[in-house]
Amino acid sequence: MKAEDVRVIQKRTAYQGYFRIDQYILKHKLFEGGWGTEISREVLERGHAACCLLYDPDLDQVVLIEQFRPGAYAALETRWYDKKTDTPWQIEVVAGVIEGNEHPEDVIRRESVEESGCQIHDIELIHKYLVTSGCSSETQFLFCAKVDASDAPGIHGLVEEGENIRVFSISTDKAFEMLDRRQFQNATLIIAMYWFRENRQRLRQEWATNSK
Repeated sequence: MKAEDVRVIQKRTAYQGYFRIDQYILKHKLFEGGWGTEISREVLERGHAACCLLYDPDLDQVVLIEQFRPGAYAALETRWYDKKTDTPWQIEVVAGVIEGNEHPEDVIRRESVEESGCQIHDIELIHKYLVTSGCSSETQFLFCAKVDASDAPGIHGLVEEGENIRVFSISTDKAFEMLDRRQFQNATLIIAMYWFRENRQRLRQEWATNSK
């Protein structure tokens, strides 16, 4: 199936605020042949993002950030979370929204400095993927990059954008332990960590200072 197998009967913007919600009335071809009935769906348009796991191969540490997330706060109202043990402050990788014609790699280089204080050296694309295609067009470009973790700890972020970001570095062994104990709740970080576990030794050989 391809894009031409979809017919859009109507599209309108149902809401425009910090994000935009578009309503589609459409139909699409069926696997068994023919066309399905018309359906109405809302799509959240929040832009596309670039994200990056920061890694220091010399110290064998990853740099992570922690910040408040309103979606995680709203999730605490559901029966799947406990306000006494779960928190709306999420451990994540650095990330930023792609503006205009920006290249995802350029976004990450900028955001890494703004959110963590770390300058990026080598960088590698992990994957490009849709975050939640059932209701949003958001695409994330996920990278891993070489940094100096000794520059990382502190509080960062742009005050004018309401950012209050705690930056910290931990050993890769500790990060893997947190992953295995399901202490990470952010999907982007989880994806990055599983990829990183498979590629850690290769990155150390390629990026470590003493390997040059």
